[in-house]
Amino acid sequence: MADSTTNLTRSIRKEAARLGFSAIGFSSPLPQPLAIKRYNTMIAEKRHAGMSYMEQRVDERAMPSMLLPGIKTIISAAISYHHPLHNHSEQPNISKYALIDDYHTVVRKKLEELLESIKTLIGDNIKSTITVDSAPVLEKTWAEHAGIGKTGKNTLLIVPAAGSYIFLGEILIDKEIIDNKPPLPNLCGSCNKCLEICPTGALIEPGKLDASKCISYLTVELKRDFTTDEAEMIGNHLFGCDHCQEVCPHNKQASITANDSFAVRNNLQNITTETILNLTKSTFRKLFYGTPIFRVGLKRIKRNAKAVEINLKKQIQ
Repeated sequence: MADSTTNLTRSIRKEAARLGFSAIGFSSPLPQPLAIKRYNTMIAEKRHAGMSYMEQRVDERAMPSMLLPGIKTIISAAISYHHPLHNHSEQPNISKYALIDDYHTVVRKKLEELLESIKTLIGDNIKSTITVDSAPVLEKTWAEHAGIGKTGKNTLLIVPAAGSYIFLGEILIDKEIIDNKPPLPNLCGSCNKCLEICPTGALIEPGKLDASKCISYLTVELKRDFTTDEAEMIGNHLFGCDHCQEVCPHNKQASITANDSFAVRNNLQNITTETILNLTKSTFRKLFYGTPIFRVGLKRIKRNAKAVEINLKKQIQ
């Protein structure tokens, strides 16, 4: 006969599945010295490039109790945005995650619904907080400890049957939920396809990324103008880059595909650099509002488009 804890985790998983989550797991907020050591090494080696915010609030990453006093459980949830879209080198490209509604809003709403169900199951008096890429949390570490995925050589979490085209979110609560799901083994094996395909050498070794060479960083996070080399490095990428995910066998074989909440905005799929360069503030808002691209602003997306336009012209010469 199943005990109350088993029934609780089963009920939470059932509700998470109803909401469209690909996987969900539970972990205790134990110290993670190895993860923090790796994080500090990345900062010391300046592999975070210009993302200075990553140098802050490291203590909170190490101690989730600073985010939620009395925390007992971290609930990690993954949801797929894997649409069967294919990039073409001869046209401007936008990463899959930016062709849909902003995941911060969508995933948070689903986690809020899940939390309400958890409160009904456990009791309304629980203390909690929700994070969706919005707080200093070791997301992949907790997801690994919850047994829902394993970080691949491309530094992204791979969820069995779903791959790496997933968004992560967490619910921190002050009630203990014990779940003995073991961590997953290495899922990459001898495969090095992601390292081999990276056009800029940003994946300097398995599990080690230099953001300053990463197309996603350059087109999304970098706030200043490009240097000549950086402009050339982004190739045909208007926003983000999916190269290391496109070649991953786990994505090619994924049986779990995009949740219905992440419908592709078809008007963004074949967008031209000319369209972007002619945008005004109002037309930019109309085109991109509600997507991750809206957050970078008109100036930076035009910067990207200008570089892509030059690169595509060189490609056909």
